[in-house]
Amino acid sequence: MNSTPMENRKAAYNTDLFSFLTASPTAFHAVHEMSRRLNDKGFTRLEENNIWAPTPGSYYVIRDGAALLAFTLGSEESSEQGFRAVAAHTDSPALQVKPQPELSGCGCRRLGVEVYGGAILSSWFDRDLSLAGRIAVRLQSSPTSKLFLIHFDTPLLSLPSLAIHLNRDNTEKLNRQQELPPIMMEAGEKTPDFSTILITRLRELYPQVDFEHCELTAFDLFCHDLTPPCLSGLQGEFIHAGRLDNLLSCHAGITAITGPDRSRNTLLYCSNHEETGSLSISGAQGNFLSSVLSRILPDPVSRSSALASSFCISLDNAHATHPNYPEKSDSGHEIRLNKGPVLKYNASQRYATSAATAAIFCDICHDADIKPQKFVMRSDMPCGSTVGPMTAAALGIRTVDVGAASLAMHSIREMTGSSDPLLCFRSLTSFFTGDFHFV
Repeated sequence: MNSTPMENRKAAYNTDLFSFLTASPTAFHAVHEMSRRLNDKGFTRLEENNIWAPTPGSYYVIRDGAALLAFTLGSEESSEQGFRAVAAHTDSPALQVKPQPELSGCGCRRLGVEVYGGAILSSWFDRDLSLAGRIAVRLQSSPTSKLFLIHFDTPLLSLPSLAIHLNRDNTEKLNRQQELPPIMMEAGEKTPDFSTILITRLRELYPQVDFEHCELTAFDLFCHDLTPPCLSGLQGEFIHAGRLDNLLSCHAGITAITGPDRSRNTLLYCSNHEETGSLSISGAQGNFLSSVLSRILPDPVSRSSALASSFCISLDNAHATHPNYPEKSDSGHEIRLNKGPVLKYNASQRYATSAATAAIFCDICHDADIKPQKFVMRSDMPCGSTVGPMTAAALGIRTVDVGAASLAMHSIREMTGSSDPLLCFRSLTSFFTGDFHFV
């Protein structure tokens, strides 16, 4: 059977998404991969510690290695006419390695870890785990430590479940201090310490750097699953992968903003630390976005006018209705995989969607021949949130909360429909290029 053009387009898009996910085991790697793609598409990197006044063109800025802001000053619009903005986040729930992590006992060396974000901890057991992140090293040739990305691309860690014979009640409650340290190696007289293992890996990754007599000074390291993304289902209807929340959105945003049409003012803001509250130098409660906007538009009156003419899509994965637990969802708002982007509503403004902003997004989807779904949490259950409300409140920019439908959110291995990533991308392309008015 011959494939249709749309099926071919979906397959090519998902192949590129899988490459992006594989290259992005941490937020630091995701930003590195996004910057590589931006460079390839002609974007110019700007440094925050330099003075710059960008003219029409495409640019990007990185803060603290894990947050990225890309923007195009359109060829047919002035900055004062506002921006079409997309907000997402680069981080995902994980196990973060402690500063002095080495633990020994029962003939094994383990790593002490903290839980980063709202991880489904049971999903981390009995998997092929590895380490990735960034490391600060003081080289012999420099008095100042330098940062390096690091990634072990082979199985390095394991977190074995306790046998059912020793845990008859099979409780799901875990002691995070005692039961989560993954096993790294056998302990013995010749077992290298953790810093030696890291420096050895750096030598493999950066053969051009002289690490002789260097000193490891600090690190931000995370455990992650090595299982690659894949399609499943009889006809490849589903996607299984780690970190879909929210790298699926980052990928859609970076692919849309690097498109060939650069006539409009567009902006992509990928912040860090959303999973822990966003209160950080690189989080959405920080000043990264407002700082960059104030440099694009130094005049406060012009900036306020531009923001009042702007519109933001907060793109973060949405809950699909689970077929095994339909009672956990609102019966009047069934959300299905492969049925289009999901508009997210909440009366307490945990999502930023209003009738006005939802109508604009529906117009965007109509232009792209997409029909959005509508989600609301059960009234007797607490609702999560996104960077949308804080971005809207801080900047006074009208915002809508949207996301790709997904299952197993915050598991080490999440699930979405194989059509959903492309549908999100198509809605963003329509948003960035269509003839819409936001006032």
